[in-house]
Amino acid sequence: MSTTTVLIVIVIFVVATVLLCSLPFVHRASQRRSKPASPHAPVAVAPATDGPVAAQVPSGATFSSGLASSRRTLRDRLASINRRRPDEATWESLEEALLGADVGVATTMTALERLRGTAADQGIVDADELVHALADQMRAALDADRALHATAPGREGATPVWLFVGVNGVGKTTTIGKVGARLSADGQLVVMAAADTFRAAAASQLQTWADRCGAELISGSSGADPSSVVHDAVSAAAARGADVVLADTAGRLQNRKNLMDELAKVRRVADREPGAVAETLLVIDATTGQNGLSQARAFAEATDVTGVVLTKLDGSAKGGIVFAIEAELGLPVKLVGLGEGPDDLVDFDADSYVNALLGVDADDPGLSGP
Repeated sequence: MSTTTVLIVIVIFVVATVLLCSLPFVHRASQRRSKPASPHAPVAVAPATDGPVAAQVPSGATFSSGLASSRRTLRDRLASINRRRPDEATWESLEEALLGADVGVATTMTALERLRGTAADQGIVDADELVHALADQMRAALDADRALHATAPGREGATPVWLFVGVNGVGKTTTIGKVGARLSADGQLVVMAAADTFRAAAASQLQTWADRCGAELISGSSGADPSSVVHDAVSAAAARGADVVLADTAGRLQNRKNLMDELAKVRRVADREPGAVAETLLVIDATTGQNGLSQARAFAEATDVTGVVLTKLDGSAKGGIVFAIEAELGLPVKLVGLGEGPDDLVDFDADSYVNALLGVDADDPGLSGP
C-alpha cells in the first residue's frame, strides 16, 4: 500500500471520529433551540408602524381622570365647609383651597371678592351652593378664544408655521410630536423643524416622532444657527405643499438675553416668505406651578405668544394654574396634557376643566367621586 493511500485512510478515520464525537453536542444544541421560551423571557416589542400614532392608540385621558389629584386636594381642603352656612371660616377655607390649587394670590382674591358679591345678591346660605356658584364664575372667566389657527391673519397663501417655546424640560419636543401625530391623523402633511440645535437629544427625539406619524424632519448640525434650520424647513414645506411646519426651539433660560434674542430672530425668519407664523405656543409644565409661571413670563414678554400648552396636568395637584396663566399672563390655554399617551394632548375645554377640578357636575359620576 502506498504512502498516499495510507495518509488518505488516516484522514478519513480522523474526520469520522470527530463527527461521531460531536453528535451529542449537536443534539443538545438542537434541543435548546426547540425548547419553549421561558415564561420569564423578555417580550419582544414590535417596531412602530408608519401610520399616525394618534390613530393607533385610543386615548383614555379625560379632564376627570387627569385632574383627579387636584380634585382630591381641593375636596380635602373644602371638607370642613360641607352643608354649612357660609361664615368667615368658610371664606378662609375657600381661599386656602384656591391658593393650594395654585390659582394664584391675585386671581384668588379677585375671584373671592366677586363671589362674595354673588352670594349677597343671590342670598346663598349653603356652602355647597357657594361652591357651585364659584364653578359658574370660573367657567365664565375662562372665555378666551382657544382656536388653533391654521393660517396667519392676512397671510393665507403662505406656509403656516407653529413655533413652540419654553424652558428646557417642560415637554416641548414631546408636545410637537403629539401635535404632529394629531395633525397627520387628520390627513395633513407635516414638516418638523429641529431648531433646538444645542440639545443633542432633541433632534433624535423629534425624528422618532416624525417617523411614527409620517412627518418630514428638517434638522441641522449640532450648534448650528436655529434660524437656518427653520428657514430650510419652511422652504422644504413650501416646495412639498405641506400644510404646516412645527418648529422646536431651545430653552436655555440661564442665558436669558441670548435665548430671547435667538427666539426673536427665529420668529422673524419663520415669518418671511414663503412662511408665516400662525401660532407661537408657550409650553409650561403644570407640576412646576408658580415657578413655571415666572419662567413663562420671560417668554411671554420677549415673544409674540398666541397661546399656552400646559403639559403634565395629570401629574400635578395644582390644576388651578390655568387661572393664574390666563389672568396673569393674559394668554389662553389651548392644549393640555392629561396623560402619557401619544394622543393624550387634548383641546382645553373650560366647562370640562372646571367640572373636573371642583367635582360639581352631578350628571357625570366620574366627577362626583374622589
